Amino acid sequence: MEEIVQEATIADAAAYLGVRSPADLKHLSSQEIGMMCDRLRRVLIEQTTRSGGHLASNLGVVELTVALHRVFDSPKDHIVFDVGHQSYVHKLLTGRAEKFDTLRTPGGLSGFPRRDESEHDAFGTGHASTSLSAALGLARAEKLKGSDAFTVAVLGDGAFTGGMIHEALNNCERDLRLIILLNENEMSISKNVGRFARLLTKLRTAPGYSRTKSALGKFLSRIPLIGLPMKNGLRGIKRGIKRLLYRSNYFEAMGLNYLGPVDGHDERALERILCSAKGKHGCSIIHVRTVKGKGYAPAEQRPDEYHGLSAADQVASTPTFSQTFGQTLTDLASTHDKLCAITAAMPDGTGLLPFSVAYPDRFFDVGIAEEHAVTFAAGLCAGGFLPVVAIYSTFLQRSYDQILHDVAFQKLPVLFAIDRAGLNASDGLTHHGIYDVAFLFDVPGMTIWHPLTLSSLQTRLTELLNGGLVGPTAVRYPSGGEDAAVAAYVSRMTELSNGLLSDFDVACPPKTVIVTYGRLLNEALAARGESGETAGILAAELLRPCAAIADVLIDMANRGTECIVVCEEGIRSGGFGVTLADTLNERMGGKHRLDIRIVAIDNNRITPDTAVGQSVFDAVGIGKNDILRALQE
Repeated sequence: MEEIVQEATIADAAAYLGVRSPADLKHLSSQEIGMMCDRLRRVLIEQTTRSGGHLASNLGVVELTVALHRVFDSPKDHIVFDVGHQSYVHKLLTGRAEKFDTLRTPGGLSGFPRRDESEHDAFGTGHASTSLSAALGLARAEKLKGSDAFTVAVLGDGAFTGGMIHEALNNCERDLRLIILLNENEMSISKNVGRFARLLTKLRTAPGYSRTKSALGKFLSRIPLIGLPMKNGLRGIKRGIKRLLYRSNYFEAMGLNYLGPVDGHDERALERILCSAKGKHGCSIIHVRTVKGKGYAPAEQRPDEYHGLSAADQVASTPTFSQTFGQTLTDLASTHDKLCAITAAMPDGTGLLPFSVAYPDRFFDVGIAEEHAVTFAAGLCAGGFLPVVAIYSTFLQRSYDQILHDVAFQKLPVLFAIDRAGLNASDGLTHHGIYDVAFLFDVPGMTIWHPLTLSSLQTRLTELLNGGLVGPTAVRYPSGGEDAAVAAYVSRMTELSNGLLSDFDVACPPKTVIVTYGRLLNEALAARGESGETAGILAAELLRPCAAIADVLIDMANRGTECIVVCEEGIRSGGFGVTLADTLNERMGGKHRLDIRIVAIDNNRITPDTAVGQSVFDAVGIGKNDILRALQE
């Protein structure tokens, strides 16, 4: 399959596949189905290696998705994918093949299911472990309506490391037409960890049951006249043998019909077991075994590296902020024997692989369980250790209660390394890291840093972990690497106080000052260059508390500054800009004449696809032109 990526681009995937809707699949022969699966893999490899996307996970569910659409009737029957990044084949088979070359681009197809994109996307999923709860709701809705529609939840074994799945299993009642497809490929993004992963391995590798079942069936079938009735009548005995040899089956203990394991790349076997599940009373779980990256040797051999690919023209610079964080933490751990690193199924994405190799006893991957990660860190901290929790901004949202209740209220010095902070254009709505500043601003005692450069990230981490932590602290940084031009500009700025840099003389400040942080510094520099204004720029690295920034601005107001333009890559409500304005008003008694203008994200349901060709910053109203308008108001 490797030669596929070297062939000509498949211009019209819809014509190439010959499928416009799931109905087109139902009349294909077995040979045609095999050809279809090969063609689907070709389209996946060609598209994702060219423009980026989730490759390995989608290659692993080709036959599974085809079988689903041959057995079930979407959109009447609901198919819910968890996390949703493995829904590309589903998109190709449900009328979106002709737009597949727009995947994860402005104005194009989303990389995840979206209800407003297709009637075949029963539920939008971008975060892990949510599918079964949503599927339960859909199945219950169909039951209440008196419908005979089925609901199918397709989730990987990685999703089962998240607590929501088990909470949902606790509510799977037998009166629902619900089928759960457990796709076991031993991976989420990285290798799965924990006791549930070991349970699945036990179920998968216990050969005694399968051998005994097969031998008993063959023996009974050979007995004339009474053999077949005996075979049918001994199903209860077979179930007993199954329980005896497996000792315990988690799913059957929960009242589910357990079917499998079945080869997830045998399309005919998948159809048979799906039909069997449809005929059973109550909720069923089908244990499917697949190979992540199936059909493309590099992805099969390195599924973690091929989980998500960057576009060919968007290869991240090296080192990245994530890599710098991970290496810095590893270096510091050599002299800090209490330093621990915690991640939620993201050792590679957060840059912690070097730490995990160097200090395996102090590295903890808790699976897709962000809530548990935070409270576990709080317990480690209470026990005298120094925990660092590395989580993507978009996933940190899940652990807000734990940050507040278990860390902040107890004034525990836990360090949160918030990766992928800011807008993430390719993954879209569900993966924008634009809320954490606002919700962390209300956490008692929380300190928030946003280093501008790689060297600053190293410096801040070193300072904090060498005795600088006095309570819960967040260090946030974006995906990818630093902008070399911006880093060079920052190196020429003057540090006024703790984490505040200026490109002008504060003793003689300009009338207009732009206050910003992170990647928007680049947009602010571009806007000022086009404005003809002599505005000064203050770049903040310490966002909370913002008292030091307020003090500097008050002093400048007393020296002639009249207008403050605050720019941030985050939501306006409760964000850095609003909080800074409130602080200024409070400290100056509302009597100042400062004109405070805030450029921030107003629409909290933004997506970067409002127009083809726009930057993600322009699309949400915080780009260069938006800052320029604020300067010229």
